[in-house]
Amino acid sequence: MSEETKKTPQAEEPAVEPNTAEQAAPETAPEQAAAPETNAEAADPKKKDGFFNKKARELETVKAKLDAAEKNANQAKDQLLRMAAEYENYRKRSTREADQKFNDGVSFAVNQIIPILDTLEMAANAPTTDENYKKGVTMTLDKAAKALSALHVEEIEALGKPFDPNFMNAVQQIPAPDGQESGTVITVYQKGYKLGDKIVRHATVVVAE
Repeated sequence: MSEETKKTPQAEEPAVEPNTAEQAAPETAPEQAAAPETNAEAADPKKKDGFFNKKARELETVKAKLDAAEKNANQAKDQLLRMAAEYENYRKRSTREADQKFNDGVSFAVNQIIPILDTLEMAANAPTTDENYKKGVTMTLDKAAKALSALHVEEIEALGKPFDPNFMNAVQQIPAPDGQESGTVITVYQKGYKLGDKIVRHATVVVAE
């Protein structure tokens, strides 16, 4: 064989590319291996129970907070209702006390004026020839009656009424005149007055036996 033949390079063998399937296999293997592990976790009843137990505890905590908030709200509502009731009682009591003080003041003032009215009543009923004098006295009594009415002071009706010790004082008993029933007031010595249910002065009367 000649030297040229020896120097001729031999045909190069084609390079064999690595099997792509074999190379891909190691990369996909971990993923394929992980799938059974995930399925195993999902299928593990202990892990499922742990998840649901956690949620149940969270719900119980929220429910407990709601119950506590509702209890606090009910307590606050009860307290407000008690305060409102106490305030209403205080308001009514204060109103009654104020009315009582006012009535006491009016009663005291009327008691000071009543003797003057008694004198005017006697003057009006006394016989006189001076008509202007009698008219003046009568007009004064009318104004006094209007003033008492404005103060809600009323005259106690006694004449011809059955005797009532709550409103009247009997100073004498006499045989019943014809047409009068026993126990009936036949004469009023002094008029009585009242302010609402409060007696300013009892009527002084004579009662038939």
